[in-house]
Amino acid sequence: MPAVPVKNTPAPVLITGCSSGIGLCAARTLGQRGFQVFASCRREQDVQRLRDEGLRCLRLDLEDSASIQAALDELLEETGGRLYGLFNNAGYGQPGAVEDLRREVLRAQFETNVFGTLELISRVIPVMRRQGEGRIIQNSSVLGFVALQYRGAYNASKYALEGLYDTLRLELAGTGIGVSLVEPGPIESRFRANAYEKFLANIDAGASVHRDTYTTMVQRLTKPGPAAPFTLPAEAVVTKVLHALESPRPRPRYYVTFPTYLFGTLKRVLSTRMLDRLLLRVSRREQR
Repeated sequence: MPAVPVKNTPAPVLITGCSSGIGLCAARTLGQRGFQVFASCRREQDVQRLRDEGLRCLRLDLEDSASIQAALDELLEETGGRLYGLFNNAGYGQPGAVEDLRREVLRAQFETNVFGTLELISRVIPVMRRQGEGRIIQNSSVLGFVALQYRGAYNASKYALEGLYDTLRLELAGTGIGVSLVEPGPIESRFRANAYEKFLANIDAGASVHRDTYTTMVQRLTKPGPAAPFTLPAEAVVTKVLHALESPRPRPRYYVTFPTYLFGTLKRVLSTRMLDRLLLRVSRREQR
C-alpha cells in the first residue's frame, strides 16, 4: 500500500525517541517507504550520529518545552508548514516498587512519558487541523492496560496515555486526524538497559523491604539478549505504525506480541481477582 501523500508530495512524519530500538527502526523503514521522515533524539551526540547515517534528525527533549517548540518550528519551516504523521515513541520505564517511588521520581516519569508527549501533540494538532488530515500514533504498551509488579511508575504513565488517547480519538472524530495506540509486549531494544540506569539512580534498594526481589530484578534487567518469552524485533512494531499511517481507516489499537493478545483477551473475560492471580504468577516466574 503506498504512503498517503499530503498535497501530492512525500508525507512528513515526525518520530520521537530515535536513538535506538523502535524509533530508529521506524525512521529507517518509513524513509525507505517514501515518507519524509524527521527523526528526533534528546542528546546532541545521537542527533549527529543519525545525521551521519543520512537521516534528517532534530534535537527534541520532551522534558524541555523550548526544545519541543524549536524542533517543531524547524520541521515546519522545511516542510512548508505541513506535518502528516506523529509517532510518539520516546519514553522510558522507571523500575521500583510503588512504595519506593519518591514524588520527584514519579514526576520525572510523567514529565517525559506523559506531559512532554501531550505538549507535543497539542502543538501538532492545529497543523493537522489546517490540513484536514493527519495521524497521531502512540507507542504504548501491554502495561497500558494490565499491571505488573515493580513497574508502577511506568504502568501509571502508560495508563495515563491510554486515557488521553481514548479521549483524543473522540475529540478528533470527523477531523480527518487518526489517533492510534500501538501496544507491544517484549521488544528487542535498549529498554531494559535504560530502565536499569534509572533504577540505580532513583531507587534505594538497600533500604527497601523489596531488596531481595530487586536482586532478581536486576539480573533480569542486565541479562544479555531477550529476557522474556515471545520477544519480537522492533520491525514488529513498525509494521503496525505503517498501517496506522497508510490505512484510510487506522485502527484505534494495534496489539504487538503474543502477551499483548493474551492479556487483552484475559482482561475482557477474567474477573479482577482471577487476573491478579495470573499476573502475580507471571511476576513470580520473573523473580526465580
